[in-house]
Amino acid sequence: MHPYCSRRQFLKATGAVAGTAVFTPLFNVPVSAAGTRRPSSPVSINRCKVYDVEALVQKLQRMADQLGGLNQLANKTVAVKVNLTGDVHQGFDGLPAGRTYHVHPNLVLALALVLDKAGVRRVRFLEGTYQLGSFERYLNDAGWNVKALGRLNAKVEYEDTRNLGQGKRYHEVKVPWGGSLYRAYLLNHSYVDCDTYISLAKLKNHATAGVTLSMKNNFGITPTALYSQSNHNENSTSARMRVIHEGAEKPATGVSAEVPRAPRALSHRVPREVVDAVGIRPIDLAIIDGIETVSGGEGPWIKLRRRQPGLLLAGRNPVCTDAIATAVMGYDPMAADSTGPFPGTNHLNLAAALGIGTNNPRQIEVRGVSVREARFPFSWEPDRRNW
Repeated sequence: MHPYCSRRQFLKATGAVAGTAVFTPLFNVPVSAAGTRRPSSPVSINRCKVYDVEALVQKLQRMADQLGGLNQLANKTVAVKVNLTGDVHQGFDGLPAGRTYHVHPNLVLALALVLDKAGVRRVRFLEGTYQLGSFERYLNDAGWNVKALGRLNAKVEYEDTRNLGQGKRYHEVKVPWGGSLYRAYLLNHSYVDCDTYISLAKLKNHATAGVTLSMKNNFGITPTALYSQSNHNENSTSARMRVIHEGAEKPATGVSAEVPRAPRALSHRVPREVVDAVGIRPIDLAIIDGIETVSGGEGPWIKLRRRQPGLLLAGRNPVCTDAIATAVMGYDPMAADSTGPFPGTNHLNLAAALGIGTNNPRQIEVRGVSVREARFPFSWEPDRRNW
């Protein structure tokens, strides 16, 4: 699937017109070729020390140019999945979430400005929250400049994808390779009704997946209304622990049955769900906020340490992008399971084996700052006694 196919081509290719979307693997790599071809796509690394909007716009525009430009986005609908895990009201170490474990609000605005300049018709920001209030008000609480976003030429929309949101029905999307946990998933309409999909992630560790980058950010696309408990509850504010992480409960009635013999250990289930999520919603552009962040985990409910790599990363293949980001963090993206930052399965290896993209840094062209120059060791590994 071309990163910038038209909406008509997109819907035709996914089968969404008929009600069931079936995404093909990225770059039209057939599932039968898994393990034989691992596409490589350039990754851009740029230094950026501050969250000044003007500076961010310049950096993002430069990175876009390094990756081939954004001219193809004119008059298109672009969906952007942001990383706002946990609660936007909860900071860390005396700083707001955007300067520690969330994507910074100014980076959101800068990306919107760049997309607007490219002639995008609609930008829709997405996240699945754990709260029942207005999503726009929640984002305003997070420090987003909602007023400035509303002044763009492009129409800006916000969708809390924890449930149906503004949609009338869920869309079933099959995992192209059959799935590791479930063969198909039900999603909010926003993940299907778009021409281009961007994962706007944070450069940080994850207690269960090892690293949480553009692919792990995609983990949050499944609606908690269906995947947090065994009953369908549009007002659910629970996480997906019992259903997705642990496999201790079945999802709501009507959701695809679990794959036989699916693993039960968190350090095995979560990495597989990360890869399945890329199958049901392929990432066309991955952008990673590594200006200010944390190491040690994904949020302040875990022991964290502030980090200031001063970096932005971007790429059109999420596996390649995350592999380079992992290398920048001082880890081996090809590490064997249960080594390096990975408590269990290395999801980058899983994705590479399926032919989504290579996770071998030597096979990935890096534009801008080199990996060696950008390297910022996070120096964290999980306590394997917990796994």
